[in-house]
Amino acid sequence: MSANEAEAKPPARPKPAMSPEKALRARRKFIRSALLLAALTGTSLLGFLPVALAFRQRLRPPGALDEKDFLASCIKCGQCVQVCPVSAIRLGGIEEGYGIGVPYISAREQACDFSCDAVQCILACPTGALTYIKPDFFPVREGAGLAKAPVLKARANEPEPAINLKERMGLARLTRPQNCLAAQGKGFSGTARGEAFKGLMRYMDVDRWNPIPVRDHPYERELCDLCVTECPIDGAISLEAFTDADGSRRFRPVVREQCVGCGVCEMICPAEPAAIEIETRALWQAGEEGG
Repeated sequence: MSANEAEAKPPARPKPAMSPEKALRARRKFIRSALLLAALTGTSLLGFLPVALAFRQRLRPPGALDEKDFLASCIKCGQCVQVCPVSAIRLGGIEEGYGIGVPYISAREQACDFSCDAVQCILACPTGALTYIKPDFFPVREGAGLAKAPVLKARANEPEPAINLKERMGLARLTRPQNCLAAQGKGFSGTARGEAFKGLMRYMDVDRWNPIPVRDHPYERELCDLCVTECPIDGAISLEAFTDADGSRRFRPVVREQCVGCGVCEMICPAEPAAIEIETRALWQAGEEGG
């Protein structure tokens, strides 16, 4: 192209500005696309969440099969929830992954204190997901079985004080010894968890059969021993002396083999957070004394 031809070519016209209507339509289209992308991403995550959350350990009701077998056997009917006298059993929400709709116990909020004596949740389960006696093809893991049938303190004076429970739900551990009032040489006065706590428990000195709110049963202890005295199982936990680092004689709870993992010790512990907790599906090791 010659210089004369270049000079003769008219200048390019500026691109007309987008009208307000077109700009609004473009903005709406972008927002719709962004929302669609977010929805697709969220939907794909729903398929991933059950896998990601399946590793979360939950305390299952008494007599539950091993976790994989329990999840396969439970039909999520809620019968165990309906018969629990202290409403300890709940059904898992969507955040439970594969455990959605499956019964579990949150011991710190409401433990299983065996107020039903006969373990009604096991009797109510229609599938055997909760059972007194496992079939032979479900072997008992070493350390999960109880050496002998647990004896309920509430039935200590009855001809048949034991309950027909073969395996533990979990195992209590003194996970925060620094929080333990007994280990600090302190007593306790007042309601164990404060006036706002809604947990229930059976107190033999109040009513043999009907659990009452924990907040209605104040304590007065020179040395805190609530985890020991309120444990429903005879011989499952005791307060033992030890020598502290400064040479002073102190006491702390020691878990015994008869612990079934019901969670009462965790629920009743007045320390915040609790000094003693339940380790779900924990196994008893030979020669172990829980601490």
